[in-house]
Amino acid sequence: MNEPIIRVRDIAWIRLQSPDLDQAEKFLTDFGMAKAGRTGNALYMRGTDAEHHIHITELGPPKVLSIGFHADSERDLQRLAEQASGASGVETINEPGGGKRVRLSEHNGFGIEVVHGLDRVSALPVQRFKFNTGPDRRRLGEVTRVSVAPSQVKRIGHAVISTPDIKQSVAWARRHLGFTPSEEVHDEADQNELLASFIHADRGKEFVDHHIMMFGRHATAGLNHVSFEVQDIDDLWAGHEWLINQKHRHCWGIGRHLLGSQIFDYWNDPWGRLHEHWTDSDRVNADHPYRLVPRSEGLRSQWGPQAPQEFRDAASK
Repeated sequence: MNEPIIRVRDIAWIRLQSPDLDQAEKFLTDFGMAKAGRTGNALYMRGTDAEHHIHITELGPPKVLSIGFHADSERDLQRLAEQASGASGVETINEPGGGKRVRLSEHNGFGIEVVHGLDRVSALPVQRFKFNTGPDRRRLGEVTRVSVAPSQVKRIGHAVISTPDIKQSVAWARRHLGFTPSEEVHDEADQNELLASFIHADRGKEFVDHHIMMFGRHATAGLNHVSFEVQDIDDLWAGHEWLINQKHRHCWGIGRHLLGSQIFDYWNDPWGRLHEHWTDSDRVNADHPYRLVPRSEGLRSQWGPQAPQEFRDAASK
């Protein structure tokens, strides 16, 4: 394979469009994010980590606008602007958090932003509990009392794209952003028929999340879901109860994925876009062996409910 144009560092944000910023802010606050900024036309939400924001909502009819990724340097932005077909020039971002970016479209026309130089902010305080598990006894003379409250979203973890052509989508992501497959899933009857591809950021020996993007085969291209890490399983369950109490619409969970191993919980925002809470992902690096597995081994929960049709068909535009 040819060398990629750049190798991105991590996912930066999801950029959506919604007709009511107050309603969007209510959902995202209940989901566990904090407001980083708001203008008359856009809402910026953050997690507890030091990124300025991880979720952007612009005012307008419901739409998925783009996914952002962090570049290592402004030179990487320049390289992408020069070599990627249809890419914008290097632009100054006129939004809270600042920075620079290059805009381009992936294989299906889906918006991609590659960014660098954003403001950093102070991390937010979090509450976590010690666990007494097996031989690991850390909670001594302390009690655990978990309050029902919004989860404490830590950071954005990955985005999943529904696509009619997985191989072309993966090829685009490898060429432009430097991703590499961790594991892929094939049809039971034909190993050449890919059903899903889990791809991670290629950072050499550095350990990264099992996937930063995943492509799932579907007749319609669109966003299947966007995923956010929470602090631990108590935090995930507390947020689950809170979202139920606030009458938000649940889609799938709680369970543990097989590929990636995340403990997961999926929720619909007010316009139907799927947002995932997760905790405890696999971490991989360049030494991780690539695996190609059949559907029966790959696309299932280790425990908890199996995926409903609503999840499998999600492809928000």
